[in-house]
Amino acid sequence: MLDSYKHKGLRKKLIELLRTKGIEDEDVLAAIDRIPRHLFMDNAFINFAYKDQAFPIGADQTISQPFTVAYQTQLLALKPKEKVLEIGTGSGYQCCVLVEMKAKVFSIERHRSLHLKSKLKMNQLGYFPKLFFGDGYKGLPSYAPFDKIIITAAAPYVSDELKAQLKIGGVMIIPLGEGETQEMQRITKLSDTEFKTERFGDFSFVPMLENKSFNS
Repeated sequence: MLDSYKHKGLRKKLIELLRTKGIEDEDVLAAIDRIPRHLFMDNAFINFAYKDQAFPIGADQTISQPFTVAYQTQLLALKPKEKVLEIGTGSGYQCCVLVEMKAKVFSIERHRSLHLKSKLKMNQLGYFPKLFFGDGYKGLPSYAPFDKIIITAAAPYVSDELKAQLKIGGVMIIPLGEGETQEMQRITKLSDTEFKTERFGDFSFVPMLENKSFNS
């Protein structure tokens, strides 16, 4: 698995682009700089790996554009050793960014093919988050509570089950809404019954499907 000087140079250019787009968290930028994004992509797209674009990864899913990964991660305001639940492992790229930031990561993927592929890839690269095949809407109640939850697919509503799995003071980052665009929201749990919602503009994600997992 080659990570050449050319790839590293392209990552440096990507980091500078992300800075111009408003990513200020140096820990997030450093994590992205360390991860060879091209190794998470199909060969047909590998020459475009360091463009700020999303690309297909199979099963009608995409690897998110680097800006979206950086933006969601920045909104999390991660601290080392925090427990993070990721809904939508996908390629595994976002998951590795979280691991690079020293979070204790639990990630769920509903497509078995992606779950197995991303697990193999991450392990080959030396990343060992806790990975699960299943329905992201249900979260992982047996591992709760979590300090942070990040959802990497378009959610039509905020799952009560996921809200219940947040610690008091915990934060959920969620692209909320149906249709072609979603509103990025940060939901902070103030008490068992009280939540604060902040809004951060429109993004576009593949849909999150409820009560489904796929063996393909």
